[in-house]
Amino acid sequence: MTTFFAIGIVLNVVLTGLALYWLWRQRIPKPGRDETGKSRHNHGQNRHEPVGAPDASNHYLAPHAQLLTNSYRHWTGRDLVDPGLSAMEQARALYEAPFVVASHGTGEDPVFNYANRTALALFETGWPDFVNTPSRLSAEPMERAQRAQLLASVSRRGFIDDYSGIRISTAGRRFRIRDATVWSLVDAHGAPAGQAVMFRDWEYL
Repeated sequence: MTTFFAIGIVLNVVLTGLALYWLWRQRIPKPGRDETGKSRHNHGQNRHEPVGAPDASNHYLAPHAQLLTNSYRHWTGRDLVDPGLSAMEQARALYEAPFVVASHGTGEDPVFNYANRTALALFETGWPDFVNTPSRLSAEPMERAQRAQLLASVSRRGFIDDYSGIRISTAGRRFRIRDATVWSLVDAHGAPAGQAVMFRDWEYL
């Protein structure tokens, strides 16, 4: 009787321990997955980017592409891509364009939320990293005051068509951009939605 009683106590302790361990495991946050399947943690950051790099499965992020192209036309009277294409075809043309297009959202320290393929190649980065990067980090520290003045001017005027400056890739390569157009993004209700840049001319330093 004593032996059975002892066994019962041991089993009870083991089962209780297993139950507590299971409850503890449920409290551990599980890391998310980015579109490449790699594990990532949010760390409480506020994410503003569209989910996933532009491709056919998400219609090349057509709504955001329309925001870019419509705002560009609004300020400059020109088109970034053929306006006769469907919304998805315009979005694809923008993503695959041979010139650089990138944008950031709103806020005190805005984060990039779009880059086409040429921009990603120039900045030597991938979509997941780029769209989680504050746009100020695209310029070296000594260039950031000039960049801030540029963006303030764009906010007042709507766009600038002849900007030149030095930027840096994620690999540390410096390059000069010339004759860049920087414009304010305006949504369908006329509310500010960030800023964007387009340029065709650059050289590594």
